[in-house]
Amino acid sequence: MADKKPSAGSRSGMNVDTALVRELAELLNETGLTEIEVEDDDRKIRVARGGATAPAAPMPATIAPVAAAPAAPPATAPSAQTPAEGSADAAGALKSPMVGTAYLAPEPGKPNFVKVGDSVAAGDTLLIVEAMKVMNPITADKAGTIKAVLVDNAQPVEFDQPLVVIG
Repeated sequence: MADKKPSAGSRSGMNVDTALVRELAELLNETGLTEIEVEDDDRKIRVARGGATAPAAPMPATIAPVAAAPAAPPATAPSAQTPAEGSADAAGALKSPMVGTAYLAPEPGKPNFVKVGDSVAAGDTLLIVEAMKVMNPITADKAGTIKAVLVDNAQPVEFDQPLVVIG
């Protein structure tokens, strides 16, 4: 008598594309992201790296975007708009609603949406977070003055990462 092994589909009623899961996990490692999610007509796959926020293996100093994106000048020193890491200025900051790449201007060569000292109204666009080739405007949740811009142009951002402080 031969032993029959149940297929992945018959065990739980769900067919998992393990090749896609492995590809997404590899993409996490290559980009340094902590999670990625893809969705098509009838399925959604989310792959997340658990544990500490720092990558287990050393990451290169710069990470090239997967898709061709406008090149940003290399940051040699923290931006004048960026407060020191762990600064109290980050408290109460507007946070990223997704993982992606932050863009401070509507397109290359155009001025930034906002800079430190600008007055904004609730609903004004502050920056864009590009995720899976979709440009998502990040808008002010309240009126006020821009106290700090906590990210650089074309910088990868994580979910819940502070982006802008409005005072």
